[in-house]
Amino acid sequence: MTSHPPTDRPPGADPSDPSDPPDPAGRHDHVRHDPPRPHAATRAVTAVRAAARVRVVVAAAGLAVAGYGIAGLMTHPRATHPAHTLRWLLGGLLGHDVLVAPAAAVLGVLLSRLVAHPYRSVVQAASFVSASIALASFPLWSGRVGHPANPSVDPLPYGRNLLTVLGAIWSVAAAVMLRRAVRARRSTDRPGRSPR
Repeated sequence: MTSHPPTDRPPGADPSDPSDPPDPAGRHDHVRHDPPRPHAATRAVTAVRAAARVRVVVAAAGLAVAGYGIAGLMTHPRATHPAHTLRWLLGGLLGHDVLVAPAAAVLGVLLSRLVAHPYRSVVQAASFVSASIALASFPLWSGRVGHPANPSVDPLPYGRNLLTVLGAIWSVAAAVMLRRAVRARRSTDRPGRSPR
């Protein structure tokens, strides 16, 4: 009987397989040990900490800009009129909380009930943009920044310009709604296809 030299390979292993080397200790472990992956909770905590750092940086930048503006406001009172600016800021805050926010809520409820679903988001977006532009330019088109002795302070027809901008906004909104209506009609004519 021919005797074979002893090997450290486990029983049943292919001696000619180079990918299955012998274990010097006489053991053969076929279990693959992957590196541990971070737990979901650990990843969530890391994301929360990163978001907190970003918020701190953004808040610090905002406070720095606000501080710079307040310093400029108080340093040149003859040009900035701090009392008038304070009234304007407080009036804007009260106007937002008393008028703008309730009106936006009522408008949202009305749009959700009166406008069909495919066009509702378009009307909401156009209304939001129109209201934002109208409120931001209110001192101009209302004539509150002009002065009879210096007509160059308010030289342009801001009311007409506002109507032009609002007309452009709603023209784009109408074009988007018309496109959606055409796609919806085509999808109805062809039941096998869905509108994109």
